[in-house]
Formats: sequence, C-alpha cells, structure tokens
Amino acid sequence: MKKLVVTVVSLLCLTSAAFAVDRGMGLRLGAAQNDPATGESWHKAYTPALDDTSLTKRKGVVGLEAFEEWTLSNETIKFGVKLGADFYFQNELKGYKETPLFSAKLTETTYAFPLTLYYKKDNDIKNWSCFIGAGATLIRTEVKLKGEDSTYVYEGSESKIKLFPHITAGAEYRFDEHWALGLDVKYNIAAKVKKDGEVLSDRSGIGGAVTARFYF
Repeated sequence: MKKLVVTVVSLLCLTSAAFAVDRGMGLRLGAAQNDPATGESWHKAYTPALDDTSLTKRKGVVGLEAFEEWTLSNETIKFGVKLGADFYFQNELKGYKETPLFSAKLTETTYAFPLTLYYKKDNDIKNWSCFIGAGATLIRTEVKLKGEDSTYVYEGSESKIKLFPHITAGAEYRFDEHWALGLDVKYNIAAKVKKDGEVLSDRSGIGGAVTARFYF
C-alpha cells in the first residue's frame, strides 16, 4: 500500500504541469454495511458466560478526503484521484448485566483508507456533475476486551489489516468556485476481516454518504 501511495503521489506531481488541475478536500458523513453478527463466535469465545449478548449494529461512518482532478481533452471530462480516511462508528457488546462480582466491556473499532480513481462529467458551476470510479481500501479492525471479577482482571485485544477493492458512483452540485455538495454510493467487495478463523468485522456491501467539498 505504501508503494502504491508513493506511485500515485509521483504521478500527481508529473501530470499537474500538463493539465488544468482542481484540488480540494472533503468532509463525509454517511452509513455503511455493518454485520457484527458474523463476530458472534469471537465475542462468545472471549466471554462464554455472556451467551445472551449481542453486538451493536452502528452503521454510521465519518470521513475525510483529499482529491485532485485533471481536465482531459474534452473540457467537460475529468480524471480524478482521491484518498480518504473513514472512521466507522464503534460497535460494543450489549445485553449483559454487570454485578458487583463481575463486569466486562468488549468493543470493535474499525477505520479505513480508501484510494479511488474516477472519471467525472463536469457540468460547471450551478449544475450537477456525475462520476464513477473504483479503487482499493486498506481497512483495520481492532477488538478489545476487558473483564473483571472479584479475583481476576483480563485485558486482551485482536487486530488485523486487510486490503480489498471497492466501486463507487455519485453526483455533485457545485455552488460556486470553491464549494460543492456531493452524494455518493460505494460498494465494498469482500471486506470481511478475519484472524485465526474468527471474524473481527465485516464491512462488505453498500454504503452511502453526503460530502461537503472545498476546492482550492
């Protein structure tokens, strides 16, 4: 992934002088597929006394993105690259009752770094533009557990990184030279994070977001 990012940055520097370039940043807020039910085995393995528990199913995601676009021979067609950082809302164990003799807390935290290449039909200011693209996402999931009873305290964690492909499409309304509002959908392909046969998280499937963008 590091080599891929370095290659992309190098290409950006080489091509900026050859084409008209737009650059900017965005703030995303949306929802994405979240299937913590696939993690039933590991949280029950850690806490076998809590068989009636389940994980929350928080679908929210907030993200940042930086992008660069080049105008091609046709002035309305652009090629773009964007790199994002997505933070998924945390999942927590629920459905158990703490007692004076026992307490437990289990959380699953996931974040991702999507790199996307896309084509955009740019209809200029005061109009909607549309785009379609694809790329790769580096995702990391960490599961933490802290359990305590009258005689023993247990703390443990598991984490795993995975690279998977995604496809995306959407539209954007450009209010003026600097500000735009975007709507997009993204499909994550095979985004199930597993370690030692246990599923830590599964963000495969469709998601959508609203993005406020600022062009430099």
